[in-house]
Amino acid sequence: MNNSSGYTPRFISKLTKDTLALVLAGGRGSRLKDLTEWRAKPAVPFGGKYRIIDFPLSNCVNSEIRQIGVISQYKSHSLIRHIHKGWNFFRGEFSEFVELLPAQQRLENSWYSGTANAVYQNLDIIRSHNPRFVLVLGGDHVYKMDYGPMLAFHVDSNADLTVGCIQVPIADAGAFGVMTVDGDNRIREFTEKPADPTPVAGNEGMAVVSMGIYVFNAKFLIEQLIKDADDNTSSHDFGKNIVPGVIDDYRVLAYSFVDRVGGKRAYWRDVGTVDSYWQANMELIGVTPELNLYDQEWPIWTYQEQMPPGKFVFNDNDRRGLATDSMISDGCIVSGAEIDRSLLFTNVKVNAYSRIAESLLLPNVLVGENCRIRRAIIDKGARIEDGTSIGGDLARDAQRFHVTEGGIVLVTPDMLGQSLHFAR
Repeated sequence: MNNSSGYTPRFISKLTKDTLALVLAGGRGSRLKDLTEWRAKPAVPFGGKYRIIDFPLSNCVNSEIRQIGVISQYKSHSLIRHIHKGWNFFRGEFSEFVELLPAQQRLENSWYSGTANAVYQNLDIIRSHNPRFVLVLGGDHVYKMDYGPMLAFHVDSNADLTVGCIQVPIADAGAFGVMTVDGDNRIREFTEKPADPTPVAGNEGMAVVSMGIYVFNAKFLIEQLIKDADDNTSSHDFGKNIVPGVIDDYRVLAYSFVDRVGGKRAYWRDVGTVDSYWQANMELIGVTPELNLYDQEWPIWTYQEQMPPGKFVFNDNDRRGLATDSMISDGCIVSGAEIDRSLLFTNVKVNAYSRIAESLLLPNVLVGENCRIRRAIIDKGARIEDGTSIGGDLARDAQRFHVTEGGIVLVTPDMLGQSLHFAR
């Protein structure tokens, strides 16, 4: 990604070296339904070979921020395992690290009770690293962003807190923190998930919302977290309490996330629902998708499983292995089946005479023969029996699976009676 912000690379590099990034990855993400029954939302697979958390972590690395803490809590085993396998390339002798910060009851006799409380309970760790700035990130959004210009904007504006923001349609704004911003980029109002979002002045169809990205002066953050912890009426949440509580008395600025080259709204997705998760993945198979995973200047890093290349076999008239307008990951075998406008994640097998359309097949899925799957998400490890039809009769599908308002069918191994997780 090109830096056309006007700040010199040397100025930015000094700021990134003095920054500690904290990625909030402890949430369940209940709107993703059964996709987060056994994993935290940041650990959900995305884009064929990645996990959602790979995007904010890659943004940090590509922005030259190499002091990172990942705060986890809910069913974090797969998340922790992924970070251990895929993010262990940092050099400690250069003060680089990705530290895992699970809930440990370090300062309180309770688990994390909110996003601000999660950071508060790690104050001793923050102090031990002695950063000048703390960059707080959500671990559950998909986007590519250079945090360097945002840090430079924060310093150049003499801000106490800078909030990353983006414009979204007013109909979607109620799921986020909505703000009003004056001509000097000062945040004048901030309301978390309002029922009636305030539109942008002069554009009633859009609202300015928080991306869940915060740059704090470290000393200021520590002061506010201690103050919030002493408030028994607080929910101990950044969006509900910390940001609204400081906008009147301190310099709290909005940093607009736009394409620094074209000036248009940049790509950012909150894949918080099954429909939005499906849609964001489907966007990737377009000819020129907004999120370019083939961008060598801003690579998305992940754990690289050692798999052979994808393979297509058989070329008979009624049994031809092929894929059109699709993404096929390593380890996949399409054996006399047809794949159309779909994503096959790592190590998926689709057998003869089956037809897959507009669907996401997550890692290690096995599809038998003569199956028909349309507009569906098949979760990791599921085994689809021969002759199964999914997506053709939504009323019937709803009796066994989860069907969204948008008509997407979510299928998990548990729904198929294939228990991959031992639970009492």
